[in-house]
Amino acid sequence: MSADVNKPLRIIVFAKAPQPGLAKTRLIPALGEQGAAALARAMLLHTLQAGLDAQVGTVELCATPDIDTAAWRDVPLPDGIVFSAQGEGDLGARMARAAQRASEAGERMLLIGTDCVEMSACLLQQAAQSLFDYDAVIHCTTDGGYALLGLDRFDALLFSDMPWSTDAVASRTLARLGQLGWHTHVAEMLHDVDEPQDLKHLPVHWSAHAAA
Repeated sequence: MSADVNKPLRIIVFAKAPQPGLAKTRLIPALGEQGAAALARAMLLHTLQAGLDAQVGTVELCATPDIDTAAWRDVPLPDGIVFSAQGEGDLGARMARAAQRASEAGERMLLIGTDCVEMSACLLQQAAQSLFDYDAVIHCTTDGGYALLGLDRFDALLFSDMPWSTDAVASRTLARLGQLGWHTHVAEMLHDVDEPQDLKHLPVHWSAHAAA
């Protein structure tokens, strides 16, 4: 159990550039390439702003492709965030590199994507607070994945040989946290918006993006 209240925290946001044909491709049948990209952009900016508004630590955008490529040129990213590259490998390898980097810098971390429209400053603050009492915190999603994984330390077991993009990710992650003997807080269930049937979870004020 963590006890170092002075240990800094980093919110690491994993995201693809919100460009047509690159982001939210599973929503293209419902929204078209442009509509899916518009929603991806809105979700990205919403998530980054939630991270900044939480005021719990550094907000890092771990991007693919690299942030200095043309794919990001017209994306109005907010001031106050830092950037890193996801690099090569599957999602697990990319997440592991970022998590290990934060851990080696002496930081706690909240690992999030941009698929969850329920992400908020309050939720991030609560997750950060959990890491004062727990080794890990997780917000599972109804599709079997997770929207947030908060860690007080790094272990590659949480990211290697994981069945990404399946409904077994959250259960496998919880099992491995148990295997490590880490004290884990399982927080409220959330919803990702990845497939056309998930669009019903969008808040009313997001309807313009869904109807793009």
